[in-house]
Amino acid sequence: MTEPKAVVTGFLQALEELDIDRALSYAAVDITYQNVPLPPARGLTAVEKQLRTMARFGSGFEARTHHIAADGDVVLTERTDVLRKGSWQAEFWVCGTFEVRDGRIVLWRDYFDWTTVLAASAKGAGKAAIAGARTLIGKYRPANEIRS
Repeated sequence: MTEPKAVVTGFLQALEELDIDRALSYAAVDITYQNVPLPPARGLTAVEKQLRTMARFGSGFEARTHHIAADGDVVLTERTDVLRKGSWQAEFWVCGTFEVRDGRIVLWRDYFDWTTVLAASAKGAGKAAIAGARTLIGKYRPANEIRS
C-alpha cells in the first residue's frame, strides 16, 4: 500500500485499534510528529515512545474522519478525535496534515484548539464522575429504592 490516502487511513485505523506496531509500520524512520504548538517528536523512536505512552494511559481512541483530501504526497484530514480512559471520554476537532514518501508517513502534524480539548476533558471527567456516583449509589441501595 503506497497510495498516500490509503497509507493515512490505514495508519489511523491501526491507532483506533491501539495496534502501535502496525501504526508504526506506516511511519518512515525519519518521521516528524507534532501536536501544534507542542515541540515535534523527531524520528521513529521518539514517535514510538509517544504512541506507546498514549496507548498505555488510554483505553481507546477513535478518529472520526469528516473529510480527507490528497494532493500528491500530502494528505489533509478534518476529523473528530475521541480519547478514552475507562468511563472518561473527550471529543475534539482536529485538522491533520500528513506527508507520505515511498508509502511511509514522514510528517504527521495535528492542529486543534487547546481550549476545546480542555473543555472536552472537563466534560468527560464530569460524566465519568456522575457515572461512578450512580454505580456507587446502586451498590448501596436496594434495587427497589433506586430512581432514574
